[in-house]
Amino acid sequence: MENLFKEVEVYQVRKASELACGDVFLSNRDPLTDRLVSVLSDGLGSGVKANVLAAMTAQMALKFTLSELDMERSAEIMMNALPICAVRKIGYATYTIVDCQGHRSIRIVEQGSPRFIYIRQGRVIDLPFEELGSRQRDYRTVRITTCVPQPEDRIIFFSDGITESGMGTPNYRLGWRHSGVVHFVQSLLSDDPEISARTLVRRIVREALNKEPSRRAGDDTTCAAVYVRRPRRTLVLSGPPYDSSRDREVAGLLAEFDGRTAVCGGTSAEIVSRELGRPLHTPILRGRSTLPPVSRMEGVDLVTEGILTLTEVLRRLDHGDSSPTANAATQLVDLLLESDVIELVVGTRINDAHQDPNLPVDLEIRRNLMKRIKRVLEEKYLKEVNIRYI
Repeated sequence: MENLFKEVEVYQVRKASELACGDVFLSNRDPLTDRLVSVLSDGLGSGVKANVLAAMTAQMALKFTLSELDMERSAEIMMNALPICAVRKIGYATYTIVDCQGHRSIRIVEQGSPRFIYIRQGRVIDLPFEELGSRQRDYRTVRITTCVPQPEDRIIFFSDGITESGMGTPNYRLGWRHSGVVHFVQSLLSDDPEISARTLVRRIVREALNKEPSRRAGDDTTCAAVYVRRPRRTLVLSGPPYDSSRDREVAGLLAEFDGRTAVCGGTSAEIVSRELGRPLHTPILRGRSTLPPVSRMEGVDLVTEGILTLTEVLRRLDHGDSSPTANAATQLVDLLLESDVIELVVGTRINDAHQDPNLPVDLEIRRNLMKRIKRVLEEKYLKEVNIRYI
């Protein structure tokens, strides 16, 4: 069976007048079983109350799905457990669950949310589904769709803030609608068939905001996507090896790696340059950037300074900082988030540039930084990360 990776991403904007988002997204990846479960819940209304309702529903949906309980039975229990608003006669929360069980199957459970979009070979396809009714004899139904994933399949699911964006405006009296989202997604895929899930969800949410007056979200607006693909691999090398006799081995790792590569650290870059016979070009720092500039080397996708850049990368990953300032850290963050499997190679030699070799501050900072970057990438961004000390 071909090894496939499931890239999962979400992007959301809360209603302009609220402090809390009423849409909640949760995801869990089990590396042992290669199972990925993602849940998007939309609470009734907006603000804190909607956030609490959506959080409770998403937690319940995730817990039931990860349990050994039959999916149909879980869906039935959740639907019957969720109350109906006595005034508006609609459910307190809607949800979509995407359960990817390795390479064997994908199950999608929906209750009250806009219909998901399934892309195969660049085209939207309709999949057969089973429908379960509520025991409370109300309007609610649960749709359960099952399919076998193929490489390059995509699942795009969203809250009604997407489909109803722009509602009431002269150009979109009924909102952007599901058909408008489908048309936009097909247009994006036509222009860039390999667009990542990260870029795709951002483009969809931003397009939804373009429908709103003054681009202010009239409702909580969330889009999530799962992209089934062959893993995109990246190797990041930082720090010289403990034994200088292994310099050539380290450079060889980089040269032979099947994927994108980055070198973080001046000494590391000089070693790779010397061992591979590739000139290193470092521009003069201009402007007000607090980070050293990006260098260039043939065959390496990104060459940056070490500790300062890695510290900024960790901060941006940890806080979800997506400010548009372009520098070495933002380029490395983009490279990491566009990747699925990341190999971190950390050199353990004490930096000769430091005045006191008995105080290996740089070494410990580098190790700790790389450990923390690994943890954030795994836990927050669901990446597969391996770390190797050399």
